[in-house]
Amino acid sequence: MRKLSFDSKFEIIRFSVAILIALLLSFIIILLVSDTPFLALQKLYLGPIENLRRFGNVIELAITLSFAGLSIAIIFSSNEFNLASEGAFYASGAVAAMFVLSNSLPAIISPFLSILLGGVVGAVIVTIPAVLKKKWGASELVSSLMLNFIVLYFARYFINNVFKDPSAGYNATYLLPETAKLSKIVSGTRIHSGLIILIVTVIACVLFMEKTKWGFELTQVGRNRQFAKYVGINTSAIVIMSQVLGGFIAGVGGAVETLGMYTRFQWQSLPGYGFDGVIVAILAKNKPRYVPIAAFFLAYIRIGADKMATSTDVTSEMIAIIQGIIIMLVAATAFLSNTRQKMLVKEVRNNG
Repeated sequence: MRKLSFDSKFEIIRFSVAILIALLLSFIIILLVSDTPFLALQKLYLGPIENLRRFGNVIELAITLSFAGLSIAIIFSSNEFNLASEGAFYASGAVAAMFVLSNSLPAIISPFLSILLGGVVGAVIVTIPAVLKKKWGASELVSSLMLNFIVLYFARYFINNVFKDPSAGYNATYLLPETAKLSKIVSGTRIHSGLIILIVTVIACVLFMEKTKWGFELTQVGRNRQFAKYVGINTSAIVIMSQVLGGFIAGVGGAVETLGMYTRFQWQSLPGYGFDGVIVAILAKNKPRYVPIAAFFLAYIRIGADKMATSTDVTSEMIAIIQGIIIMLVAATAFLSNTRQKMLVKEVRNNG
């Protein structure tokens, strides 16, 4: 079994402490604002595991958040703040729906091709801000945010004018063919075969980042681009590669979400998954191996918050407070810095 490095052990401790502090503060706040604080806490912490269906909701949301987190983790590893994964999620879901509605392909082939097409669409969208920055020095943050809305309204035109089902009663496509949908793999839930695709994607990302030359170069570019350039790494190519890969993962995630969870494509606004991916990536420290854990945690507290909001007098906005506290503590480099120093000294003494 691989032994954890000192940094990995410390990050696990720091992340755990951040969660405990956030949950303690949420406990105090709920005590102050709720007439039934212990019921609210029960629904928040235990609501997601009350039955199989609700735990299934956690896994379903975690699948989507994991794709988003992997996408952002790869993109941010190059120290590029490209947020076009949000638009990529939307566009790939829309394109996947339009593709399966335009063809009558057999099962397996239809979802495979539509997910692959969604990945390509996502890669193209996320790469645009990177190219704009390389060619003309445009801020990738600003251009990616603007691009998200261009993608949204462009895709909505086709959804609401070309593929809209007049009998649906609302703006949505025709029913997606059964042969195009991802199969359910756990009875009594909506957990779909996208979970298998996610597992393969996580393993591939971990191997890419930790075992390949390109992953090593990507890490070095993100840490110190000038040094990477000095030692002969083609930094521009590595940055573009990271955006293409991150965009492809976001595109796969959007297509998987559409074909796994919906009977029609009906998003009329950006879904927010790309921005959720930022939270997941921050919690996972941009490390693909920790993304599913961070995604599961975020999905768990969100489903718990929904259950708390429907069963007690505490609103689901409480979860935003918990998220904010955790992100601030995890992202703050000075948090537990003294503890890290003491642990490092102890480690050196024990090994010396």
